[in-house]
Amino acid sequence: MAPRIIGIIQARMGSTRLPGKVMLPVAGQSLIAHQIGRLRRSRHLHGLCVATSDLPGDDPLAAHVEGQGVPVFRGSESDVLDRFYRAALAQQADIAVRFTGDCPLIDPALVDDLIALYRNTDPPPAYAAIDVSCYPRGLDAEIVGMTDLRTAWEEAREDFEREHVMPFLWRRPDRFRLAWLSDPAIRAPWRWCVDTEQDFILVRYLLETLLPVKPAFGWRDADGAMRAHPDWALINRDVVQKPLPPT
Repeated sequence: MAPRIIGIIQARMGSTRLPGKVMLPVAGQSLIAHQIGRLRRSRHLHGLCVATSDLPGDDPLAAHVEGQGVPVFRGSESDVLDRFYRAALAQQADIAVRFTGDCPLIDPALVDDLIALYRNTDPPPAYAAIDVSCYPRGLDAEIVGMTDLRTAWEEAREDFEREHVMPFLWRRPDRFRLAWLSDPAIRAPWRWCVDTEQDFILVRYLLETLLPVKPAFGWRDADGAMRAHPDWALINRDVVQKPLPPT
């Protein structure tokens, strides 16, 4: 039997820089609805789930996602690794693909390439991810098998590793086999995740420009729009990505 591959979107209403960002409306839909719709075009995902917290502040998000026909798992606000792992268990996943709810331009074809990389590597890596040092930030996805995810869930102790889910694996390349979907020929230095008002303005421009002409646009279409409008790159040029600790 083929392994069951489940995409899990981690999303919350709380955000220090842009509260409620996942529910912001663009082109008649919320940002999270855009992300769900795009991921539904993946050929290799067998299902989607949104993992959010069990706090009352996330009730509107849970109701909205369920209204999109997507199951919701609710768990710890701070122990996101526990929430992600339990969401994967609830969906009976063999392989889990992690997304964050601030990436409404996620490209399903690129996600399928990541899944193919994971499945075609023999033996499969413990962890694989899209390399956002060459692809635009906002196309982020990470993939892990349940055995390795369970190891992280059982052994991770640092707050950072519990909060960000995957660092227990990628910080230990001596122990876990890692792989990256990368292309050194690609240099697309754009920031398409939504963490600030400036990020939202840029993503809104892209969605409102591309959806009317190509509803199923891919990341290269968005890249083309950025190059056709060089002033757009200035909108969120000064936004700084929250730093991660060294490996």
